Amino acid sequence: MPCMSDRADSVYPTYSCSVTGATHSERRLLCNRIEGNMEENTGRDVETGSETGGEDALVGNVNKLMVSPPGYSGAPRKGHLVFDACFESGNLGRVDYISEFEFDLFIRPDTCNPRFRVWFNFTVENVRETQRVIFNVVNFSKTKSLYRDGMSPVVKSTSRPKWQRLPAKNVYYYRCPDHRRNYVMSFAFCFDWEDDVYQFAYCYPYTYSRLQHYLASLERRNLPYLQREQLGLSVQQRRLDLLTITNCGKSLRSYNSLSSAAASAL
Repeated sequence: MPCMSDRADSVYPTYSCSVTGATHSERRLLCNRIEGNMEENTGRDVETGSETGGEDALVGNVNKLMVSPPGYSGAPRKGHLVFDACFESGNLGRVDYISEFEFDLFIRPDTCNPRFRVWFNFTVENVRETQRVIFNVVNFSKTKSLYRDGMSPVVKSTSRPKWQRLPAKNVYYYRCPDHRRNYVMSFAFCFDWEDDVYQFAYCYPYTYSRLQHYLASLERRNLPYLQREQLGLSVQQRRLDLLTITNCGKSLRSYNSLSSAAASAL
């Protein structure tokens, strides 16, 4: 198993099916589970999406959910992963234990539209050093995805707070007969530091709060070519902004005067 480099820009030690150090059973699980599902669907991948996806009962994000083997009742052990998505922009509604190496993840749908299930963002902790896992996001609604063209999820951890992309060779996007023929994105990962909390996301998150802080900072600068107005509120009572941006060489007052003159001429 490759080790973490001391360089600041080093990447997380992930692994593929051919990595040395994995046991025969681990390699068989990783390769057969992912690539086997892909082969089963070769030639019958129809570009239609599912409207439900197994998440009908998902009413909230997981909150410090420890996932242990079925029937286990003892004290939590290292390697019994703890999942959490109760934070801004988080999305993970359910986790199913498949084996010590594999977990099925169910994402929640968009607000007021259960047909769209794309975004995920969650953390994992209580990991064991060199613990290898497969995460299957099993209820995607999109038929076409950039994951098919080399895009991969992003990851960061408490000791390495800069987002990094997972190697594309460890990411698979395919239609799975085991999950209502939904699209599944599977990726392999190896945890390297036990004390770290790892965060995985569909792509680089940009939260509503971050946007509002940025717009507020622009507003405080009193830029002559920028005007910010509240257009309305979203279904969840969040502010919807209207930004008017003019030429940097002209003031907003001049722009409004020209707009008024043009309106009068109509």
